[in-house]
Amino acid sequence: MDGYQSIAMLAGSGGMRRTLRAPIGCVGIGLHSGSKVRMTLRPAAPGAGIRFRRTDIGIEIPARYDYVVDTRLCTALGTPGGGSARIGTIEHVMAALAGAGVHDAVIEVDAAEVPILDGSARDFLFLLDSAGYSESALPVGVLEILKPVRVTEGEGPDAAWAELRPTQSGPGWSAAFEAALTIDFPNTAIGRQSLAVRITPDTFRHALADARTFTLAEDVTRLRAAGLARGGSLVNAVVVDGPMILNPTGLRSADEFVRHKLLDVVGDLALAGYPITGRFSGYRSGHALNNRLLRAVFADQSAFRVVEPDWVDASPSSRGADYLPARAPAKARVLATAA
Repeated sequence: MDGYQSIAMLAGSGGMRRTLRAPIGCVGIGLHSGSKVRMTLRPAAPGAGIRFRRTDIGIEIPARYDYVVDTRLCTALGTPGGGSARIGTIEHVMAALAGAGVHDAVIEVDAAEVPILDGSARDFLFLLDSAGYSESALPVGVLEILKPVRVTEGEGPDAAWAELRPTQSGPGWSAAFEAALTIDFPNTAIGRQSLAVRITPDTFRHALADARTFTLAEDVTRLRAAGLARGGSLVNAVVVDGPMILNPTGLRSADEFVRHKLLDVVGDLALAGYPITGRFSGYRSGHALNNRLLRAVFADQSAFRVVEPDWVDASPSSRGADYLPARAPAKARVLATAA
């Protein structure tokens, strides 16, 4: 896209499934509840995928797009059948796991929300690095986008949209996930910002991980009256009041706002359950459109294919149910292809 900033990019990641070397935990505050939350990141068996566990009520929820039950101001997972159990504000830890190339892990929390920490993925990435990583002998499956899929919200030239399309191919081109986004907040210090990044562990760490969530000062009172943002502060969010940034330390980068929105894209699309080979583009996209986009992709059998190690049953009808190995690793096979 014309006008997009280009960030130095490395070859796409792949290889073997990765988990944590050891458990690691922290205590933080829930952004919306304002309550103290204890979180522990734990290793998981090869092929187990990412799962969230509510230790206070004994519920476990897979980190999958079709378990998303709420996208207002965060991404929240819920139990099947409309049960009341949920885990909210998962997008930053999901982004950190995806950015670090972790495919199998359990995230335990003792409340209905992941702690916000500093409002970015930086602290989650620090925890993952501190725990260390362990690679298995099992290869990573890939979700390959085969044709453009777009979802929109609103009408006219200012309508928000999000799209996934195939990446370029040819000699010397390595498969990867690319993301390009434009945001537009008129009459504020945010303004219009655009950014394009080829997501690798290196670019995620140095370009996106420390970008914090943000809000408008005028929205804070309304959100708290609705029982939201009770744990929000200048410690864990950038607050914008018209042309001013209220945080005493200012911004971490001039375009921190669009960087954070791209961080959210990484976390939300990680709920596909596989690393994506494709290009995301969006205009004013947020959690709702990001999730609608994944649902639209998986609803169209001709839009994608899943190349998965032969030891996993991940057909579109059952993909991600438990991610349990069925037999010894064999050569990769295509589990879903264009019709």
